[in-house]
Amino acid sequence: MAIEPSTPDPTPSELSHAGAVVDKAIEYMAGQNVPPLAIASALLGGAVTLLAHHVSDAAIIRVLDNAIEGVRSGELRQTMQDGA
Repeated sequence: MAIEPSTPDPTPSELSHAGAVVDKAIEYMAGQNVPPLAIASALLGGAVTLLAHHVSDAAIIRVLDNAIEGVRSGELRQTMQDGA
C-alpha cells in the first residue's frame, strides 16, 4: 500500500487547504479546553498512522528525522518567533 516513488508531492494549494483544516481543528479543541500536549500528541499520532497507511517505514523515518533536525537546529523556534 506504499506510495510509489513517482507519486507527486502535494501542491501548495493542497498543503494550504490541509493546513487550514488542521488549524480549525486545533482551534476547536483549544476552545474545548483540551490541553495543548493532548492536542499535539493526538495530531502527531494521527499523522504517523496516516503515513503508515501510505508510505514506507523508511519514508516515515525521514519525515520524523526532518522534524527532529528542525527542533535541534532551532528552526522550529525561529519560525514561531517570525510569526509563521
